Amino acid sequence: MNFSPDDLKQLAPTGTLRGGVVAAPAASTFFVRKDGTGAPQGVSVDLLKAFAATLKLPLELQVYDNSGQVTDAVNSGACDVAFMPRDVLRESRVDFGPAYYLIASTYLVPAGSTIQSIDEVNRPGVRIIGISNTTTARSARRTAPLATVEEVPSVDLMTSMAARADGDAFALTHDSFGGLLPKLPGARVLAGHFQQTGISLAVPQGRPAALAIVSALLEDAKKSGVVRRALDAAGFAGEPVAP
Repeated sequence: MNFSPDDLKQLAPTGTLRGGVVAAPAASTFFVRKDGTGAPQGVSVDLLKAFAATLKLPLELQVYDNSGQVTDAVNSGACDVAFMPRDVLRESRVDFGPAYYLIASTYLVPAGSTIQSIDEVNRPGVRIIGISNTTTARSARRTAPLATVEEVPSVDLMTSMAARADGDAFALTHDSFGGLLPKLPGARVLAGHFQQTGISLAVPQGRPAALAIVSALLEDAKKSGVVRRALDAAGFAGEPVAP
Protein backbone atom coordinates (compact mmCIF):
# COMPACT_ATOMS: atom_id res chain seq x y z
CA MET A 1 0.00 0.00 0.00
CA ASN A 2 1.19 3.48 -0.86
CA PHE A 3 0.03 6.54 1.04
CA SER A 4 1.12 10.13 0.48
CA PRO A 5 3.30 11.92 3.06
CA ASP A 6 0.49 14.41 3.64
CA ASP A 7 -2.00 11.62 4.35
CA LEU A 8 0.43 9.91 6.74
CA LYS A 9 0.99 13.24 8.49
CA GLN A 10 -2.75 13.47 9.09
CA LEU A 11 -2.78 9.99 10.61
CA ALA A 12 0.38 10.38 12.70
CA PRO A 13 1.09 14.11 13.11
CA THR A 14 3.99 13.49 15.52
CA GLY A 15 5.69 11.03 13.16
CA THR A 16 4.87 8.18 15.54
CA LEU A 17 1.66 6.15 15.34
CA ARG A 18 0.07 6.56 18.77
CA GLY A 19 -2.24 3.58 19.25
CA GLY A 20 -4.63 3.17 22.16
CA VAL A 21 -5.43 -0.15 23.84
CA VAL A 22 -7.44 -1.11 26.95
CA ALA A 23 -6.00 -3.47 29.59
CA ALA A 24 -7.83 -5.94 31.83
CA PRO A 25 -6.86 -8.85 34.14
CA ALA A 26 -7.70 -11.35 31.38
CA ALA A 27 -7.46 -10.90 27.63
CA SER A 28 -10.56 -10.79 25.44
CA THR A 29 -11.15 -10.08 21.78
CA PHE A 30 -10.90 -6.40 22.83
CA PHE A 31 -9.04 -6.20 26.15
CA VAL A 32 -5.27 -6.65 26.23
CA ARG A 33 -3.31 -8.19 29.06
CA LYS A 34 0.07 -7.06 30.37
CA ASP A 35 2.85 -9.64 30.36
CA GLY A 36 5.49 -10.12 33.07
CA THR A 37 7.37 -7.04 31.89
CA GLY A 38 4.27 -4.86 31.79
CA ALA A 39 4.05 -4.89 28.00
CA PRO A 40 0.51 -5.16 26.60
CA GLN A 41 -0.37 -8.28 24.60
CA GLY A 42 -3.55 -8.99 22.66
CA VAL A 43 -5.54 -8.67 19.47
CA SER A 44 -5.55 -4.88 19.24
CA VAL A 45 -1.80 -4.76 19.98
CA ASP A 46 -1.09 -7.20 17.15
CA LEU A 47 -3.23 -5.19 14.73
CA LEU A 48 -1.62 -1.87 15.64
CA LYS A 49 1.84 -3.42 15.27
CA ALA A 50 0.85 -4.68 11.81
CA PHE A 51 -0.42 -1.22 10.84
CA ALA A 52 2.78 0.48 11.99
CA ALA A 53 4.94 -2.06 10.18
CA THR A 54 3.03 -1.59 6.92
CA LEU A 55 3.24 2.20 7.23
CA LYS A 56 6.91 2.04 8.31
CA LEU A 57 6.14 4.19 11.33
CA PRO A 58 7.29 3.77 14.92
CA LEU A 59 4.47 2.69 17.25
CA GLU A 60 3.71 4.13 20.68
CA LEU A 61 1.17 2.03 22.57
CA GLN A 62 -0.97 3.97 25.03
CA VAL A 63 -2.62 1.72 27.63
CA TYR A 64 -5.93 2.72 29.25
CA ASP A 65 -8.13 1.24 31.99
CA ASN A 66 -11.39 1.43 30.04
CA SER A 67 -12.80 2.24 26.63
CA GLY A 68 -14.18 5.55 27.87
CA GLN A 69 -10.64 6.74 28.54
CA VAL A 70 -9.41 5.70 25.10
CA THR A 71 -12.42 7.43 23.52
CA ASP A 72 -11.45 10.64 25.32
CA ALA A 73 -7.85 10.28 24.11
CA VAL A 74 -8.86 9.83 20.47
CA ASN A 75 -11.39 12.66 20.73
CA SER A 76 -8.70 15.03 22.03
CA GLY A 77 -6.14 14.00 19.42
CA ALA A 78 -3.75 12.62 22.05
CA CYS A 79 -4.22 9.18 20.45
CA ASP A 80 -4.11 8.71 16.67
CA VAL A 81 -5.98 5.43 16.32
CA ALA A 82 -7.68 2.92 18.59
CA PHE A 83 -10.25 0.16 18.60
CA MET A 84 -13.39 0.44 20.71
CA PRO A 85 -16.98 -0.82 20.86
CA ARG A 86 -19.08 1.44 18.67
CA ASP A 87 -22.19 3.25 19.88
CA VAL A 88 -24.19 6.40 19.11
CA LEU A 89 -22.53 8.55 21.77
CA ARG A 90 -19.05 7.70 20.52
CA GLU A 91 -20.10 8.38 16.94
CA SER A 92 -20.56 12.01 17.99
CA ARG A 93 -17.00 12.21 19.35
CA VAL A 94 -14.76 10.15 17.03
CA ASP A 95 -14.86 8.93 13.43
CA PHE A 96 -15.33 5.18 13.04
CA GLY A 97 -14.04 2.77 10.44
CA PRO A 98 -14.77 -0.96 10.05
CA ALA A 99 -14.96 -3.55 12.83
CA TYR A 100 -12.71 -6.57 13.27
CA TYR A 101 -15.04 -8.40 15.68
CA LEU A 102 -18.70 -8.30 16.74
CA ILE A 103 -19.35 -8.41 20.49
CA ALA A 104 -22.39 -9.26 22.58
CA SER A 105 -22.79 -8.00 26.16
CA THR A 106 -24.34 -9.91 29.04
CA TYR A 107 -24.14 -10.17 32.82
CA LEU A 108 -22.10 -12.25 35.22
CA VAL A 109 -23.79 -13.01 38.53
CA PRO A 110 -21.71 -13.92 41.59
CA ALA A 111 -21.76 -17.21 43.47
CA GLY A 112 -25.04 -17.78 45.27
CA SER A 113 -27.08 -15.43 43.09
CA THR A 114 -30.69 -16.41 42.38
CA ILE A 115 -30.78 -14.42 39.11
CA GLN A 116 -31.23 -16.81 36.19
CA SER A 117 -31.82 -14.58 33.16
CA ILE A 118 -31.06 -11.16 31.71
CA ASP A 119 -34.72 -10.19 32.14
CA GLU A 120 -34.45 -10.80 35.89
CA VAL A 121 -31.71 -8.18 36.14
CA ASN A 122 -34.21 -5.46 35.25
CA ARG A 123 -35.82 -5.29 38.68
CA PRO A 124 -35.92 -2.73 41.50
CA GLY A 125 -33.15 -3.28 44.01
CA VAL A 126 -30.80 -5.01 41.56
CA ARG A 127 -27.36 -3.35 41.52
CA ILE A 128 -25.54 -3.60 38.19
CA ILE A 129 -21.80 -2.92 38.03
CA GLY A 130 -20.44 -1.63 34.70
CA ILE A 131 -17.21 -0.06 33.47
CA SER A 132 -17.20 3.74 33.42
CA ASN A 133 -18.20 5.53 30.23
CA THR A 134 -18.54 2.39 28.13
CA THR A 135 -21.13 1.33 25.59
CA THR A 136 -21.90 -1.76 27.72
CA ALA A 137 -22.66 0.34 30.80
CA ARG A 138 -24.80 2.74 28.77
CA SER A 139 -26.70 -0.18 27.24
CA ALA A 140 -27.23 -1.76 30.66
CA ARG A 141 -28.72 1.49 31.93
CA ARG A 142 -30.99 1.73 28.88
CA THR A 143 -32.17 -1.88 28.86
CA ALA A 144 -32.52 -2.34 32.64
CA PRO A 145 -34.18 0.93 33.72
CA LEU A 146 -35.65 -0.57 36.91
CA ALA A 147 -32.22 -1.58 38.22
CA THR A 148 -29.41 0.67 39.43
CA VAL A 149 -26.19 0.92 37.40
CA GLU A 150 -22.96 1.77 39.22
CA GLU A 151 -19.88 2.50 37.11
CA VAL A 152 -16.34 1.59 38.17
CA PRO A 153 -13.12 2.59 36.40
CA SER A 154 -11.57 -0.76 35.53
CA VAL A 155 -12.15 -4.47 34.95
CA ASP A 156 -9.67 -5.15 37.77
CA LEU A 157 -11.96 -3.42 40.25
CA MET A 158 -15.07 -5.06 38.78
CA THR A 159 -13.45 -8.48 39.16
CA SER A 160 -12.57 -7.91 42.82
CA MET A 161 -16.13 -6.69 43.47
CA ALA A 162 -17.59 -9.76 41.79
CA ALA A 163 -15.35 -12.02 43.88
CA ARG A 164 -16.85 -10.63 47.08
CA ALA A 165 -20.38 -10.35 45.63
CA ASP A 166 -20.31 -6.57 45.95
CA GLY A 167 -23.03 -6.14 43.33
CA ASP A 168 -25.80 -8.26 41.83
CA ALA A 169 -24.89 -8.31 38.11
CA PHE A 170 -21.65 -7.41 36.34
CA ALA A 171 -21.86 -6.13 32.77
CA LEU A 172 -19.23 -7.09 30.17
CA THR A 173 -19.02 -8.96 26.88
CA HIS A 174 -19.31 -12.74 26.63
CA ASP A 175 -15.72 -13.15 25.43
CA SER A 176 -14.40 -11.02 28.33
CA PHE A 177 -15.95 -13.29 30.94
CA GLY A 178 -14.18 -16.38 29.62
CA GLY A 179 -10.86 -15.33 31.13
CA LEU A 180 -12.41 -13.96 34.33
CA LEU A 181 -14.54 -16.96 35.36
CA PRO A 182 -11.57 -18.99 36.69
CA LYS A 183 -10.96 -16.12 39.14
CA LEU A 184 -14.60 -16.21 40.32
CA PRO A 185 -15.59 -19.65 41.66
CA GLY A 186 -19.33 -20.21 41.55
CA ALA A 187 -20.06 -17.22 39.33
CA ARG A 188 -22.27 -17.68 36.26
CA VAL A 189 -22.59 -15.88 32.93
CA LEU A 190 -26.19 -15.35 31.85
CA ALA A 191 -27.25 -16.68 28.46
CA GLY A 192 -28.18 -14.27 25.68
CA HIS A 193 -27.23 -10.62 25.40
CA PHE A 194 -28.58 -7.13 25.97
CA GLN A 195 -26.34 -5.43 23.41
CA GLN A 196 -24.49 -6.24 20.18
CA THR A 197 -22.00 -4.00 18.40
CA GLY A 198 -18.65 -4.05 16.61
CA ILE A 199 -15.15 -3.46 17.94
CA SER A 200 -14.28 -0.82 15.38
CA LEU A 201 -11.45 1.46 14.34
CA ALA A 202 -11.63 5.03 15.59
CA VAL A 203 -9.64 8.17 14.71
CA PRO A 204 -10.04 11.82 15.71
CA GLN A 205 -12.83 13.63 13.88
CA GLY A 206 -11.98 15.69 10.83
CA ARG A 207 -9.12 13.48 9.59
CA PRO A 208 -10.61 11.81 6.48
CA ALA A 209 -7.25 10.71 5.10
CA ALA A 210 -6.35 9.10 8.43
CA LEU A 211 -9.64 7.23 8.49
CA ALA A 212 -9.18 6.06 4.90
CA ILE A 213 -5.68 4.75 5.66
CA VAL A 214 -6.53 2.72 8.76
CA SER A 215 -9.79 1.47 7.22
CA ALA A 216 -7.85 0.16 4.21
CA LEU A 217 -5.28 -1.44 6.52
CA LEU A 218 -7.94 -3.22 8.58
CA GLU A 219 -9.82 -4.51 5.55
CA ASP A 220 -6.54 -5.83 4.16
CA ALA A 221 -5.75 -7.41 7.55
CA LYS A 222 -9.08 -9.22 7.49
CA LYS A 223 -8.53 -10.51 3.96
CA SER A 224 -4.90 -11.53 4.48
CA GLY A 225 -5.50 -13.43 7.72
CA VAL A 226 -3.77 -10.97 10.08
CA VAL A 227 -6.94 -10.54 12.15
CA ARG A 228 -7.58 -14.28 12.18
CA ARG A 229 -4.05 -14.95 13.44
CA ALA A 230 -4.36 -12.22 16.10
CA LEU A 231 -7.58 -13.75 17.43
CA ASP A 232 -6.06 -17.24 17.39
CA ALA A 233 -2.92 -16.08 19.22
CA ALA A 234 -5.04 -14.46 21.94
CA GLY A 235 -6.95 -17.72 22.52
CA PHE A 236 -10.06 -17.03 20.42
CA ALA A 237 -9.64 -19.53 17.61
CA GLY A 238 -13.39 -20.23 17.50
CA GLU A 239 -14.45 -16.61 17.22
CA PRO A 240 -15.37 -15.27 13.75
CA VAL A 241 -13.79 -12.22 12.18
CA ALA A 242 -16.33 -9.45 11.51
CA PRO A 243 -17.52 -9.39 7.89
